[in-house]
Amino acid sequence: MVDQRPFGHTGVRISSLTLGAMNFGQRGNPDHEDGIRIIHRALDEGITAIDTADVYSHGESEEIVGKALAGGRRDDVFLATKFHGQVGDNPQHRGNSRRWIVRSVENSLRRLGTDWIDLYQAHRPEPDTDFDETLGALTDLVRQGKIRYIGTSTFEPSAIVEGQWIAERRGRERVVSEQPPYSILARGIEREVLPVAQRYGLAVIPWSPLAGGWLSGRYHSGLTAPISGRAERLPARFDPTLPANAAKLTAVDELATLADEAGLSLIHLAIAFVLEHPAVTSAIIGPRTLAHLESQIGAAKVTLSQDVLDRIDTIVPPGTTLNPADAGYQPPSLTDPANRRRGGTTPRAAGPAR
Repeated sequence: MVDQRPFGHTGVRISSLTLGAMNFGQRGNPDHEDGIRIIHRALDEGITAIDTADVYSHGESEEIVGKALAGGRRDDVFLATKFHGQVGDNPQHRGNSRRWIVRSVENSLRRLGTDWIDLYQAHRPEPDTDFDETLGALTDLVRQGKIRYIGTSTFEPSAIVEGQWIAERRGRERVVSEQPPYSILARGIEREVLPVAQRYGLAVIPWSPLAGGWLSGRYHSGLTAPISGRAERLPARFDPTLPANAAKLTAVDELATLADEAGLSLIHLAIAFVLEHPAVTSAIIGPRTLAHLESQIGAAKVTLSQDVLDRIDTIVPPGTTLNPADAGYQPPSLTDPANRRRGGTTPRAAGPAR
């Protein structure tokens, strides 16, 4: 069984593994019945938390999760979903504004077949929307009983702190969790995000502990071309011929050798590493098939020795993200030259990267 950990200072406890539903629907596994079987198996193994988002397969992921939880299983699940990314073709159906949040939550509630969402998360920052506007709308939803808690995903440390200040000074409900990218290959959040989360008592539920599949065992130094559809869509993160990704391949080879010497699969080594950090509450696993689930769920029982952890630190030093494209979000101050030159204009924030 998967152990249960405190969800920040809320008094809630959730499983140390969270079932991520990004791969359910046309974006991954389009078979609804298979998705339901995977969800039920995860619940039977002791996973009590499920994370999805309105943008995953344009809401289809939420629909599959809703079907799986029908018939009496909803009450025992800590259910999380997200808003921000554009849903459908209408460019107005996106963002962190009150107008969209109020509409988005109703759509998610309908697709999930539930009266409440345990954790409602801003999927990415939106610098041109006042954070107080966002927290004000979310506070109203908490007081209406439609959501229980507020979370963020892939926010920078300054934005995390700003959210705490706004809650204190404006009487808003506070953000209780952050969902950042975290893996052996992408350790940038160890510098500030994780310490800030600890300082404010936030739960941390990292996404992509397998680094987008790089730590699944499929990647090795002999690769010369992308090996998946996602790799073709996101070459900056997956094209093995790029220098930053070549560095990841070298690290993966060394990590695979380390895992073998420790008597572990690379998958278990990778997930167990994320769970070792004292700031981490629960690691999100995103299986597309039942076999994927079975290969990952055992990691919850693995404890890495200090020697293994030290050797990981020599392969990828603490606080290091080998490829900046794996950070999940780059602020407009870096992505748009206009923000670094006089006379520039402030652009809209980029949408979710996953």
